[in-house]
Amino acid sequence: MLVLALLGMLAWLGYRLFVKLMAAFNALGELTDKADALSRRFGDDETEPPFHPAVLGPVREYAQSWEERRARNATIRHTRREARIRRGKLLVSADPSRYSYLLRKRN
Repeated sequence: MLVLALLGMLAWLGYRLFVKLMAAFNALGELTDKADALSRRFGDDETEPPFHPAVLGPVREYAQSWEERRARNATIRHTRREARIRRGKLLVSADPSRYSYLLRKRN
């Protein structure tokens, strides 16, 4: 009797899982239809540029772009460093008379 109850429960759970999977597949189909309609409406005519792996490409072009990127990053790092140095000098060379109200004793 207990085995029959177990088999019945497994069959019922299997049926529920099947129904849920079918509903998920229907929703997926509707979603792809909507995505196709949107892509037709907004025109995905712009294709992505073809992928050219750097291993198979011309070495000089890739080396030049790498050097340009490296120089650009060095310039950015240098300007950030200069800004940090300026900010630090402002903090170190602050005029103490500006903050004299902090040194006065309150009665």
